[in-house]
Amino acid sequence: MEKISQKDIRALKLGAVGVAAILVFLFALEWRDRWVTAREKGAQAMAKLDVIDVDKAKRAGLMSIVPVFEMPVEKEKQKFLFRDKLTEQLRSARINSEPLQEATGGKSPYPGYKLLNLKCSAKCQFGQVLDLLARLKENPYLVGIEELRVRSDRRDPRQVELNMTVSTLVK
Repeated sequence: MEKISQKDIRALKLGAVGVAAILVFLFALEWRDRWVTAREKGAQAMAKLDVIDVDKAKRAGLMSIVPVFEMPVEKEKQKFLFRDKLTEQLRSARINSEPLQEATGGKSPYPGYKLLNLKCSAKCQFGQVLDLLARLKENPYLVGIEELRVRSDRRDPRQVELNMTVSTLVK
């Protein structure tokens, strides 16, 4: 290391520039590969979105068959909301029921929530029961129908006695 000639210094500089160029080239290739992969994944995601994307009329049709659900709130407020909506649905099905009564609830399948059951008793026609059952999915507070009993009247077979217990979740 005594004396390095100008020729050796030039060779070292050229070697350092070559090593730097090789490193930059390797990082550039790796970056380019990631960029190409990201573009391919982006194109695949866009293709999936294009398949999923439907026109507004079709989306409205799909959304009409999906039941709605509101998150549970405190017991008293949820009971009031659920009872009002269920009463409204009974009226729209033209069913005159006895006052809704709170029934003892079972164990909730959802941790952190309790079940609140409402019992409904009424005398109506069988068609009205079917109308009510068809519209129950529109109730955003309904979790399930726990019990459903429909008994026919012996004197008038069109008249039925409806006993139904429905449930909702409460905090």
